[in-house]
Amino acid sequence: MKSRRSFIQKLGAGIAIPGLVSFNSPIHTSLKSINHSLEGEEFWNDLRKKFPLKDSRVYLNNGTFGPSPQVVLDALQSSFVETNTSGEYGHIEPEREKLAAFVGITTSEISLTHNTTEGINIMCWGLPLKAGDEVIITLHEHVGNALPWLNRAKLHGIVLKPFEPKATQAENLDLIKSLVTSKTKVIAIPHVTCTTGLVFPIKEISAFARSKGIFTAIDGAHGVGTFDLDLKDLGCDLYASSYHKWMLGPNGTGFLYVREEVLEQVQAYQVGAYSDLGWDMYQSPPEFKGYVPTAHRFDYGSQSLPMMKGAVAAAEFHGEIGKEKVEARVRELNQYLFDGLSEMNSHLDILSSSEPESRISMVTFKPKNLDYQEAAGLISKEGFRIRQVPESKLDSIRISTHIYNNKAEIDSFLEATKNVLG
Repeated sequence: MKSRRSFIQKLGAGIAIPGLVSFNSPIHTSLKSINHSLEGEEFWNDLRKKFPLKDSRVYLNNGTFGPSPQVVLDALQSSFVETNTSGEYGHIEPEREKLAAFVGITTSEISLTHNTTEGINIMCWGLPLKAGDEVIITLHEHVGNALPWLNRAKLHGIVLKPFEPKATQAENLDLIKSLVTSKTKVIAIPHVTCTTGLVFPIKEISAFARSKGIFTAIDGAHGVGTFDLDLKDLGCDLYASSYHKWMLGPNGTGFLYVREEVLEQVQAYQVGAYSDLGWDMYQSPPEFKGYVPTAHRFDYGSQSLPMMKGAVAAAEFHGEIGKEKVEARVRELNQYLFDGLSEMNSHLDILSSSEPESRISMVTFKPKNLDYQEAAGLISKEGFRIRQVPESKLDSIRISTHIYNNKAEIDSFLEATKNVLG
């Protein structure tokens, strides 16, 4: 293992480090098909060449933003050029079909949005709730899931019941069951928390909720592009996500899944072109003939074809690797990181669950003898992009790894962290 000083000097000088990929040559622009004849670390190191990420630092913050592979950037550029040279901006129905299929749902059940928060707002405001109705939510929400529900509680008098998550899937399932009353109408929790990367047993929670006539409205920001996700199998009613995190797609792209059986119970409040069955201002009174019988009613107005092309390119990139293989690699790196941090228990406390099923892509820890902001700043200066977690009063540091990372990078991070905290 390299010393911290040697590692950073080589990063800055652009010198290749064993196990890391150097991008000082134009090889990273190569769009050769993925080489499935390679195995193990050799396969993933070869895949890293598909990303234009610089090697001047190690990127460990995919939970905030997922850098795209070159094939996504090329799809964006190609479509922008085609659109602006032809003057034809096109329609997104072929892209919608592919993106729906990627998560195992029908084309009629997907609304194409701009981010997770937009989808959450649609389901939060659209569900039929009245004053006094209860919504189960966690104390570990991202602002994008917290504020919409807090806003509706303020304006409409619904009652939020936040809870502190437990460490295991069985405990969290039992806890949620215990919180349900006759007034409970919605379970609005994340698939994976943004704070500690805790994975909730959404399939079991959804089955329980449906048996009680309770809606499940899931913040899926960290679920697509990590799990080999099949939303039909997951069983929730609504699921909002984006393509710019783990899917490695363009910023400004996302989707909302609305299960066909609950569509008519989710009111559309913001509508426009493509939301309707027809309208006529010349009637007296003016006539609105109703909503299209699909989730397309929620993604009103013009969409960006280039951005959707980029999202599809990201989905196809995952598909070419294999969704199951992506999930296995994400879990492998997460466990490797967790094990490495566990060896530093005299210097830090791991806040993420020790149960493998309750983790997938992120590990959060809190320094014992150093302020978390100071520690994060020092680690960042050593050449690592990480995230501080002030949310939920955790005052901690979150590390998130994805398929462009490798074990050598994690080893280097662990060494730097040990030096900073020691």
